[in-house]
Amino acid sequence: MTTPERLSLNQKTVNQWGLHDVVDGCARHGIESVGLWREPVAEVGLDASAKLVRDAGLRVSSLCRGGFLTAREERARTVALDDNRRAIDEAAVLGADCLVLVVGGLPDGSRDLDGARMAVTEALATLAPYAGERDVRLALEPLHPMYCADRAVISTLGQALDMAEPFPPEQVGVVVDTFHVWWDPEVWRQIERAGRRIASYQVCDWVLPLPADVLLARGYMGDGCIDFRPFTRAVEAAGYTGDIEVEIFNAGVWASPGDEVLATTIKRFEEYVL
Repeated sequence: MTTPERLSLNQKTVNQWGLHDVVDGCARHGIESVGLWREPVAEVGLDASAKLVRDAGLRVSSLCRGGFLTAREERARTVALDDNRRAIDEAAVLGADCLVLVVGGLPDGSRDLDGARMAVTEALATLAPYAGERDVRLALEPLHPMYCADRAVISTLGQALDMAEPFPPEQVGVVVDTFHVWWDPEVWRQIERAGRRIASYQVCDWVLPLPADVLLARGYMGDGCIDFRPFTRAVEAAGYTGDIEVEIFNAGVWASPGDEVLATTIKRFEEYVL
């Protein structure tokens, strides 16, 4: 079986593996692109990680994650902005196609949703030029509304595009993640609107019943409710030609042998996504 050229393995899909195992696994299975996370990269070291991935001939489809920009208290905002500048610098060293931003939920004790969204907009005004100077593209990721309070006050692709619009597309784009946007009746119109702002296309399935920890509700493509081919056609019609990242958070997947996970991922990707 030939591995699809556009398939990218987000390393969270094999959370049981460290970075060296991920790179070796991609080589064994013919996967040419990888989505990295900052914490495993830090464990290996930034420069060492960049060399490891580069020597393996892998593309870096994304770096996860920056964001958590909703704080209103000055010191907390300064800390968040500094961390995001570091994340931008890391993405530049790794040669990542984009830095994914999970923008953050409501600050502790707050019910001011509009204020939290305004804080994200203000932070982007600071971070977008910094990213542009380093040839790094920020990618706003809308998350399903069930994560609005604690993870992302951006819940729809339309909201993400509204926030991105004041900035050049090469500085601020958006993520189309099927898990988070499949339910949205406006999603097809918003994908068309997004056009060249689509910085990342991520896939995994919505599996029922939802686990107690809804962060782990993602499954292999074909195990749940999402029809992937219309999404693939839509993002391609909008002009997206980049990697397609498989990003799965699932306790059962993480308990399985990594090579088994990669083999299943490739099979399901060909069967359901392309």
